[in-house]
Amino acid sequence: MSDILLSIVAGLVLFLFAISQLSDSLKAAVGLRANDWIAKFTSTTLSSILVGTIMTVLLDSSSAVIIITIVLVNAKILKFRQAMGIVLGANIGTTFSSQVIAMDVGKFSPILLLIGFVFMFVTKTRSDNSIGKVIFLFGILFFGLYTIELAVEPLKEEPFMLEWLKKTDDPLFGSMAGALATLVIQSSSATVGMAIVLSKKGLLSLAGGVAIMLWR
Repeated sequence: MSDILLSIVAGLVLFLFAISQLSDSLKAAVGLRANDWIAKFTSTTLSSILVGTIMTVLLDSSSAVIIITIVLVNAKILKFRQAMGIVLGANIGTTFSSQVIAMDVGKFSPILLLIGFVFMFVTKTRSDNSIGKVIFLFGILFFGLYTIELAVEPLKEEPFMLEWLKKTDDPLFGSMAGALATLVIQSSSATVGMAIVLSKKGLLSLAGGVAIMLWR
């Protein structure tokens, strides 16, 4: 059991590290221009939704996108209609990211790691190096999820774990478990990733997964 827990912790640490570094790297690359771009490409409701979706997928943080939107609204750069489109797009972007996690992309993570490594240490320009770093971090992210997925497989044989996860079918218990997990690891993306992995392995029911994501 200790080996399983250590593997889960290792995978979770890799996942969280990749998320934090990806967000910082993309924010640094975009810089202050993000505000100008958002204001420029939100002239219509559809374009506002697209901007919110794309920014959330790139930053992997709907919270960051919403905070930027609030700042722009307070500065009277964005109108309420534009802001609502961006917020809707942020939620769509979060859903898209979850769908990517649900795919069996973890097994291909070494390819991303190799490509990113080559870009980082072979290319000479700063832009190519940044691209390589982003690809490398995505490889770490998916490898972390893949590590967790392999680690939880033996839990199917653990009656205690099965009984505990079954309790998440209760909406109150499941939502509290999701809120607690997010509070501890400080990442709703990690909570979603864990829920998806457990569901794929048949350890978490649909009702339990929905309950966990309610308050995450």
